[in-house]
Amino acid sequence: MPPAKITLAVKLDSKVAQRVRRYCAERGLKQGFFVQHALLNEDLLDFKKHKAGEKAAVSFEDTLRLRHA
Repeated sequence: MPPAKITLAVKLDSKVAQRVRRYCAERGLKQGFFVQHALLNEDLLDFKKHKAGEKAAVSFEDTLRLRHA
């Protein structure tokens, strides 16, 4: 079963929206596909940027334990 999809409404500067429409039209892309992949790509860039600090990270479980100690 494919993952559920939702509608996400955002407000963009009209020039940005126009550029997205033009970019997608020129490449035969749907705007939703473009936005989804742009967001995922940004997540991957953030992941790569912060990967080096992973060893110093505190687990979620430890964080909760410390908050309730």
